[in-house]
Amino acid sequence: MKRLPLAISFGMLIVASAALATTYVRVEKDGTKTYSDRPLPGGQPVDLQPAQTYSAPPPPSTPSSSVPLEQRLLQEVDDFRYASCATSPRTDETFTNPESVNIGVTLQPPLRAGDIVDLRLDGNAVGSGAMSFNMRPVDRGSHTVSVTVKDRFGRSLCSSSSTFHVFRPSLNMPGRR
Repeated sequence: MKRLPLAISFGMLIVASAALATTYVRVEKDGTKTYSDRPLPGGQPVDLQPAQTYSAPPPPSTPSSSVPLEQRLLQEVDDFRYASCATSPRTDETFTNPESVNIGVTLQPPLRAGDIVDLRLDGNAVGSGAMSFNMRPVDRGSHTVSVTVKDRFGRSLCSSSSTFHVFRPSLNMPGRR
């Protein structure tokens, strides 16, 4: 009986050493490759990278069961915020003689169901809940794009604004030929 644990340990040691063995490769004259676990004449050791692994993220913590479900849901709603909220074009971006300008909103994470987008160009609403808008025609001057995202209760979750410029050279511009 005392030999059984010793035999198991010895067997595991042999398996572990085989797993850590070096692999050798030799390229033949016709281009084929020969692999071996023993050194080959004219062969080189192969550098094997470790296998790709994955570690699952920890499971979300379960809230205390003493808190009612409705109260937990309300806490989740109260805690939500968009990580980033941006408008395009970017602030101080300049366009020369554009036929149109694409206006848009980027949210991280994406827009949740039930949230309301209020996208405005120069103070005027564009589209109903639109995340993008194609401005055509484009007047010269500076234009302001703003967005406010609200939840179904009217609470603001994020807001952003930017000002871009449209340049249209005049025929009477000095220095023009």
